[in-house]
Amino acid sequence: MQMRNQLKDSLKTPEEERYSGKITRHDHFDDLTDIDNALNKVPEHLAIEERRRYTESCFGHLLRMDRGMKFSAGIVHRLLIRELHHDGPEDEMRFLLGRHSVRFSKVEFCLITGLKFGELPDTSTYDMVENGIHQRYFEGRDEVEYAELKAVLRIGVFSEQYDAVKLCLLYMLNWILMGLDEREKVPVWQFRLVEDLDAFDAFPWGAHVYRRSIYGFKHALDGRRRRFEQRQRRKGVDVHTTETYNIYGLTHALLIFAFEVIPELGNSGCGKRREIELSPRILKWELSTRPRGEKLNSIFLESMFARVKLVPTATERAERYFEGISQGGSLYDADLGDIPVPVSDPERYTTAGTSDTEGPSFEPSDTEGSDSDGRHIRLARTRRVRFTLPREPRTRDDSRTGDDSRGGIGGQTEVRIILFTVLFNFNRVNGFSTDNFEILSGPSVY
Repeated sequence: MQMRNQLKDSLKTPEEERYSGKITRHDHFDDLTDIDNALNKVPEHLAIEERRRYTESCFGHLLRMDRGMKFSAGIVHRLLIRELHHDGPEDEMRFLLGRHSVRFSKVEFCLITGLKFGELPDTSTYDMVENGIHQRYFEGRDEVEYAELKAVLRIGVFSEQYDAVKLCLLYMLNWILMGLDEREKVPVWQFRLVEDLDAFDAFPWGAHVYRRSIYGFKHALDGRRRRFEQRQRRKGVDVHTTETYNIYGLTHALLIFAFEVIPELGNSGCGKRREIELSPRILKWELSTRPRGEKLNSIFLESMFARVKLVPTATERAERYFEGISQGGSLYDADLGDIPVPVSDPERYTTAGTSDTEGPSFEPSDTEGSDSDGRHIRLARTRRVRFTLPREPRTRDDSRTGDDSRGGIGGQTEVRIILFTVLFNFNRVNGFSTDNFEILSGPSVY
């Protein structure tokens, strides 16, 4: 009890100041189907090889995730609101779970995601490949917004072998793992690196994604209690009952972390463990329905049991993705001062993300809110998105000796697409409302 009281004094958010939260997350695992769809659009004689190449890549294992997994804002919010000040490495977090100080570090992140760690190389040394995907699809421009990458992938016209694989890798990295905003730019060095698929696979993406993620996790609640109280005074205590905030980075890693360190979450039916031997651990869990607030409140008690850290099994130690991890933390030292993470007030501007709401989290007697998966896209401005559809590959027409014929789109066809139109068609195809483009949303609760 004395140890817990000492830990309570280190809470970033004191117990008496806890509040309910609604999370807008930016790791779009719901969009894994875009990768499946893109690979399915590859010409039939190349499809098997390209799908094999992607599934064996550094991100291929993530296609085996449970596609029906729900995200629980209630679990993640209850974690974050229990974060502790600590004297450990800056790139780690500690949570007060029960009577324990529980670690979240690159070790846990690696075991959960299966992303490789190691020393980050100097990316400025990569050379541009002539006539690579950067040139053929985006005219070699230095500033390619994520919206353009997504549009090209979804159109699915690929001119050369492995173009689909390369675009899918960039899509997985920036949209699903890094949680890029549509307005952010795809770094040019990534276009250069992806032209060498073996080098791309060897890159320590775990270290890269972890830097952004740990910064986003550590700062998600910065200033939120003060804003919560200000809005309650302005709107009324009974009106403003939930504080909305963004989490940037691979937020699903925190959710799986909770299942791994809190056995009762799995034992009580909040989540279901799949095949025991699946590796990495993000593949082990299913969450078909979000647990209700009352159930979570009954688990997140002072008497709860929690593992203080994740310990790799012998099998996990032998995995290639674990080779770059040092349990002591000396191999990877993140400089958190230069991570470009956008900060937005959800009341002023909500970037494209998935919102999940959870009711009050602090006492079992509190009423529960609701969870929802709603996609929120606000148009900041109307602008032109410019890219080029690639030249179709030459195909030999056997009926015309010595002649080449082209099918589909001939030559370099420049297409100018208004972002408004892209979003309109995206929402129409996906069943979202197209009546109001100020906010395009699925079912959501405010």
